[in-house]
Amino acid sequence: MVRQGTHIADKINVAIDGPAGAGKSTVARMVAQKLSYIYVDTGAMYRAVTWYMIRKDIMPEDHDNVLQTVRNMVIELIPGEEVQKVIINGEDVTPHIRSLQVSGMVSQYAKIESIRTRLSQLQREMALGKGVVMDGRDIGTTVLPDAEVKIFMTASVKERALRRYKELKDAEQVTLEQLENDIAQRDLLDQSREISPLRRADDSILLDTTSMDIVQVVETIVSHCRSYARGERNH
Repeated sequence: MVRQGTHIADKINVAIDGPAGAGKSTVARMVAQKLSYIYVDTGAMYRAVTWYMIRKDIMPEDHDNVLQTVRNMVIELIPGEEVQKVIINGEDVTPHIRSLQVSGMVSQYAKIESIRTRLSQLQREMALGKGVVMDGRDIGTTVLPDAEVKIFMTASVKERALRRYKELKDAEQVTLEQLENDIAQRDLLDQSREISPLRRADDSILLDTTSMDIVQVVETIVSHCRSYARGERNH
């Protein structure tokens, strides 16, 4: 069946990776809509687990407790109009996962092997039927290394901080300088962790979005998907 608006007869998987604040979630959701595909927000999954651990007072270094908790955790992603809802053990945690507290701690939990193993397993299961757009930090390298189209989205630290500032300034008291520092620190943690560090897949398409708007980014990625469908494999 031809997917709406793409001329792609056979469904493919699209992996979008990149550092914090690059706009991956918004872009990935819009790309999925263009392709009539399923969007999987892996960052929201890690944020949801982080929020849950914080609420239960389970620290990242408490590995036994982390392992037991994540094993028993039921995580669901439900499509929504604006954002994808994240449900943990039947509770909608979506409103809580974008807080500064979660942003400041998520890299500490995301580097824990038991959490990455559990969530990566769930993410692969979601992609088995193809027709998935998935964004994160290790999708093209670890979770879906066989994804037909891989994009590595990035932007300058200053631009990423500015985008995050516009998202948060009405909800939380935060300065642009603080966000720049937080994002730079997050980059360092993500790139230096032992388990599935943030890095660009060798066969991915590098997309610097510093001077691009969302519509341009989305159309560029959709264009790459159409090129793939035409048999063009050059990145």
